[in-house]
Amino acid sequence: MKQLYEPIMGIEIHVELNTKTKMFCRCSADYFGKEPNSHTCPVCLGLPGALPIINEEAITKCMQIGLALNCSVETNGSYFERKNYFYPDLPKGYQISQLVRPLNINGWLDVENREGNVTRIRINRAHQEEDTGKLTHIDGQTLIDYSRSCVPLVEIVTEPDFHDSSAVRDYAKKLQQIFRDIGVSNADMEKGDMRLEANVSVRPVGQTELPPYRVELKNINSFNFMVQAIEYEIKRQVEELEQGRTITQETRGWNENKKETYLQRSKEEAHDYRYFPEPDLPELQVDTSNVERIRLQMPELSINKMNRFMEEYGLTKQIAATLVSQGLMKLFEETVKVGGDVKAVANLLVNRKVDPGSSAKQIFEQIQNKGIGVIVDMGEIEKLAKEVIDENPKVVEDYRSGKETAIQFLIGCVMRKSKGKADAGRARAILEKFLKG
Repeated sequence: MKQLYEPIMGIEIHVELNTKTKMFCRCSADYFGKEPNSHTCPVCLGLPGALPIINEEAITKCMQIGLALNCSVETNGSYFERKNYFYPDLPKGYQISQLVRPLNINGWLDVENREGNVTRIRINRAHQEEDTGKLTHIDGQTLIDYSRSCVPLVEIVTEPDFHDSSAVRDYAKKLQQIFRDIGVSNADMEKGDMRLEANVSVRPVGQTELPPYRVELKNINSFNFMVQAIEYEIKRQVEELEQGRTITQETRGWNENKKETYLQRSKEEAHDYRYFPEPDLPELQVDTSNVERIRLQMPELSINKMNRFMEEYGLTKQIAATLVSQGLMKLFEETVKVGGDVKAVANLLVNRKVDPGSSAKQIFEQIQNKGIGVIVDMGEIEKLAKEVIDENPKVVEDYRSGKETAIQFLIGCVMRKSKGKADAGRARAILEKFLKG
């Protein structure tokens, strides 16, 4: 009987932070599209005697990423280390990174696939480091631009929790949206703001131990290319094993034209990089109260907005997801607050039946002029409000105990009972009157 194999993968994602200056110097980090080597100084060029200094904004944004990924932030002394290797895009001969005590550890992210199934991906770490220079290969020559060198870079490393390429794509897309939600990066893959790497192995079906090797697919800048590279690599490894060959630890690239992976170099282990603490930088002392302050100031994530829209406004998952993905959440809520009917506002926005740049007031007037099925009768809304209050005593108690946001749930219940046709503004006013009366 033919042996069956299953893939097992871990993902590493590098994201450049959108800080004003670089990680360890005061050069501008806005290098893309600029003259090569125009954003450099003795620090990011690795010249003798130049000393680094930590960018506080980058550390804050790294912590934001960690918190968004449910990580624990290291408050007992995170520190930087030198990762030693020799490559033309690394002028110092080492990269300042983190290994032993990274800034964020032990997180997780729930990822939903197209069938609605949710998988929890464990995050091993999200650590702070610096980017390298950029190599450009032209006519047999290699040119180096060090303007990217020392730009703040965060690496997010998962546990080996992936078993198919589509799950990798779903995870990477969700992570990209999180970066944009919290405002730490544009995560533009075409500009190299976000780069994907996968550690791919295969093992016999039923085996629980990790394979004794992993192949790293390096620096892929497209979701589609990542899927193609992983699927090719899985097929290649299975064929190697079926022919009785041993697969070795190595790093491979992706050839977009030939649609195949290719050997770059033998894969190093951590000890090959001879990590040791960076002697020119102090230990990071992060105060717990500062972590909580950052947590409280975090913007709302898209997935949380989507769930809130479904709960508060009675929207379907599809409509809520469309509003979020198209960046229409704020305009939707503003129009509803003006008095617009929830269902009518959502349909207008989702189906793009509003003029670009329209204000909430203009959209509301458009709905009023069309008279789209809005329930404005106070008696009818009062009846629905009383039913909702009677059916949700715990939420009512929460509201009367000072949790004012609880009213959003009750408004959502009114909207569901009216099939989205009740005037949300009137529903709120009536609920507040009954609850405070």
